Amino acid sequence: MTKTVDLNADMGESFGDWTMGNDAALLDIVTSANIACGFHAGDPDVMAKTMGLAVQKGVGIGAHPGFADLQGFGRRRMTLPPESLQNLVRYQLGAAQAMATAAGGCVRHFKLHGALSNMAARDPEIAKLCFQAALDISPDIVIVVQAATVMDKIARDLGCHWAAEVFADRAYNDDATLVDRALPGAVIHDPDIAADRVLGMINAGAIISQSGTHIPARIDTVCLHGDTAEAVKIATKVRARLQSEGIELKMY
Repeated sequence: MTKTVDLNADMGESFGDWTMGNDAALLDIVTSANIACGFHAGDPDVMAKTMGLAVQKGVGIGAHPGFADLQGFGRRRMTLPPESLQNLVRYQLGAAQAMATAAGGCVRHFKLHGALSNMAARDPEIAKLCFQAALDISPDIVIVVQAATVMDKIARDLGCHWAAEVFADRAYNDDATLVDRALPGAVIHDPDIAADRVLGMINAGAIISQSGTHIPARIDTVCLHGDTAEAVKIATKVRARLQSEGIELKMY
């Protein structure tokens, strides 16, 4: 049976006169796009442009909500009351749905960003609050989870549509969480190394941690971050490497 995998990238992260990444180039490579909703990055004009391009190129649109932290790019942890956390998610998903509809598309998946995602990968209560908030608005939406963390258990318990994600350009701890960006080797910049890692994980059916530990995992989608200088090169190399090995690239 032919193996299949989705390639996704975080994008729509520019705002005003400030530009982040090369969304147009990435949209020629990936099959799904996680589009910032204006809190950690992005703005209405950027959302509209990015979603319009995604529709033109047949790329799946996803909402990518994070903390209200433009200066910290959503990578600083925040503590919010449960109701406020759910409202933060609902507000951003609603904005994404409106902009996608205006662009002639729809929001098919939901993926937490940055610190909020990393907190949800360790804390089942945060994961449940965020996922349930999204499902209250869009019961059929696909929830993207960090593979082999508590996020996938919560998604299974909720009985929702979900997809398990691994990262091409991030190193892993032995518990399947991501190595803190402040630590050496946390972010992978070499396209060949990233492509080798992704292929190795897909073939092994496991996350391969920084120590070499194999953590069995379902792998539905591979994230290619859009905010690094090497983003397009890494995305291009990963796509080519997987296709050369007969792996089909398509939305989950």
